[in-house]
Amino acid sequence: MMQDSDKDINKKGRRTCIDVIGLGVAEHALLTPAAQQAIQQAEVIIGSDRQLAVISQLLTGNIDEHQAQAKPEPKQVILPPLSQLLALLATHQQQRVVILASGDPLHYGIGRWLLTKFGKDNLQFHAGISSIQAACHALGFALQDVEVLSLHGRPLAKIRTRLKTRQTLVILTDKHSQPQHLAEECINAGFDQSIIWVCELLGYAQQRIRAFTATQLIATPELSFDPLHVSVVEPLGTGGILPNFPGIEDQYFVTDREAGKGMITKREVRLQILSLMQPAKGDVIWDIGAGCGGVAVELAYWQQDAQIYAIEHHPARLSCLAANQQRFGVVANLAIIAGRAPAELATLPVANKVFIGGSDGELASVLALSWQQLPAGGVLVASAVTETTKYQLQHFAQSLSDQQTETLQVAISKGTKLAGQLMYKPNLPVTLFKFTKHEEVDNE
Repeated sequence: MMQDSDKDINKKGRRTCIDVIGLGVAEHALLTPAAQQAIQQAEVIIGSDRQLAVISQLLTGNIDEHQAQAKPEPKQVILPPLSQLLALLATHQQQRVVILASGDPLHYGIGRWLLTKFGKDNLQFHAGISSIQAACHALGFALQDVEVLSLHGRPLAKIRTRLKTRQTLVILTDKHSQPQHLAEECINAGFDQSIIWVCELLGYAQQRIRAFTATQLIATPELSFDPLHVSVVEPLGTGGILPNFPGIEDQYFVTDREAGKGMITKREVRLQILSLMQPAKGDVIWDIGAGCGGVAVELAYWQQDAQIYAIEHHPARLSCLAANQQRFGVVANLAIIAGRAPAELATLPVANKVFIGGSDGELASVLALSWQQLPAGGVLVASAVTETTKYQLQHFAQSLSDQQTETLQVAISKGTKLAGQLMYKPNLPVTLFKFTKHEEVDNE
């Protein structure tokens, strides 16, 4: 925690220190003594019109006549768009600055953005009660039992990554994610019996909490809600359209042929690939030859803090890939790259994990480039059906140590009927290779 001496602005400009104050959920700010002191000592206070009104009494109510004469009233500045905020703060770097936030600035608030720009040593945070907490307390939901999703400034389709059986969602919304929009998403996902609570003006005298079924909201599009609201969704119904666990059924993907067929890695093989890839938070993953997007979609769906780049050039498959991106809501962390490898790879951020599902005859060069750019500890997974591709991957494996290579063959036979009798029809076996780049080994 920053010491009191550290909180003073360095007059030589070597340190920027900003107090970021969460105002809580109330008409009048509910602040700790430290937060009140920061406001009263501030030379510049930045916030929205509503936030500045909330703290107005603190600027005059607790200051005696002697203090008022000794310290001029702080300058109040309307919070600009984030793209302009850095420039504004630069003009006040020699002054005591307070930035006001709604609720808790470090829970889907401005706090994380400020941390990326200034670092924690230059910021002092003061937490307030968030609208998320207030909604859960009003409805009697334990915070650890709900999942929070912000659709504020984000595509509505992102909700498709979170709609799951018996998983209550607390949602921060904007004009594109009003309760009727959420209800439509629930119904489309098979949760047609969902309950949606709309919590308006939490902490204000006009606070109102109403519960609707998804079908009620769809039937009353004329209903309007205060912009200052939080929605809580309890998905109810059969569901089944969106997955609850890795291994999405093939039939749910849009493909360039009939449902469940076409250029898509089948579920049983896809599960093996996910296991070998182990997508983790912060990963940058290339899916080369993504086809209709089976692997890319599942990587993005189950690890939302990884960034996936799906490279594909075939027009029909690109169309299916885009449709699957929307269908499963992976619009934030799946980027579709229309083009061929290896040419397109030079334009992408460096990956720490790579999957090669197709190379259009360029496997040798794609392997070489992908491996060369991988950092130590990076992983490359490739699949092969034809003997030619298997030979190329085996040849690549021979250039590495045994500790760097893992390989397996997936042979699946699916049950079907022949003359009314059960039989198992084998699919072509798929060979998978996993190559791990060790720091002490140089294979360039």
